[in-house]
Formats: sequence, structure tokens, C-alpha cells
Amino acid sequence: MEPFTNTAPERFISDFFTSLTESTVQGDAPESVMARHFAPDIVQISDGTRLEHDRLLAHLRPVRKNVVGWRFEVHEAIADGNRIAARFTIHARTRKGGATATEVHLLGEFTDDGRMRRAHQLTRALTPAPADADADGQA
Repeated sequence: MEPFTNTAPERFISDFFTSLTESTVQGDAPESVMARHFAPDIVQISDGTRLEHDRLLAHLRPVRKNVVGWRFEVHEAIADGNRIAARFTIHARTRKGGATATEVHLLGEFTDDGRMRRAHQLTRALTPAPADADADGQA
């Protein structure tokens, strides 16, 4: 079954990244977060940097320590089979009180059960970042 069959691509992307962030920030075991959200053979290329399972796992720890508020604003997304193209903005606030906003252009492939298998992302920081992420995980 294709992950986008019963869910609009915009909703799928928002739900995927919200679930990933909530699980990470709220203290779920990083290995459990990885198993729920990523295929074992995950490969993500982000701004030219190749991230496989172990590097993504290592990335979860700083997110857990630093992020206190977040919101994903999906501007557009289209799906074809298990592939998706999306443009969205990550709004976040860190423990030190800094608001950030990052624009993301994503080309991704997901497993039938909705885990990310492959992704290519281009990102850019938006300046100044809107100060709209609050402390309870929603903005």
C-alpha cells in the first residue's frame, strides 16, 4: 500500500516530521525513533551531505537537547506512488530562546508503511526567523 493513498501529501509530510520531532524531543529512545520513521537502509542527502542510519541517529541527540518548540508549514507537496516532492518551512525555538526558520525542498521515497527510505533535501535559513514557535511543541 502506498503511504499517500489515504492522506494528502501535504498532511503526510506535516504528520511525518511532527511525529519524528515529537518522538525525539519527548524522550523516546533514539533507536526506537529511527525504527518508526526510517527504513533500515535510509540514505538522506542534505545540502550535499550523505546521512545514513548512524549519522541520522547521531543527529537526533542534539535535536532532543536543544529544540523546545516547532511547527512545520507545508507550502506544497505532490506524490507519485511512494515518492513525494515537498516544499516546507521548519519553524523552531531552541532552549536558548532562539527562533529559527528553515526552508526545505525535499524529494523523498517512503516505504509502504510510511517510513522514509531515501531523501534529497536542499535547505536554507530564513532571516530573520519568525519568533513563532512556543515551548509546548506547537507554534
